[in-house]
Amino acid sequence: MSYDPLSGEPAPAKIPDAMAKQRFMAMQVMRLFGVALFVFGIVIIRGILPLPRVAGYVLAVVGIFDMFIMPVILARRWKSPPR
Repeated sequence: MSYDPLSGEPAPAKIPDAMAKQRFMAMQVMRLFGVALFVFGIVIIRGILPLPRVAGYVLAVVGIFDMFIMPVILARRWKSPPR
């Protein structure tokens, strides 16, 4: 284990490039899934698919959440601790 020379505390572990790429892809897939849910919700709201409109509104809201909020939550969770 390495230590920070200034504070004497353990230095944060370095994240390998492969792990960083996997996390980036996970965030992008989350965004893409959110777009798909949003579009599916709009299709239901417009009446193209014969499902209840409430389901369309719910899917659209969940899609927006997945597009904009979930990647931020994941990035904060995976962020390395401050030095």
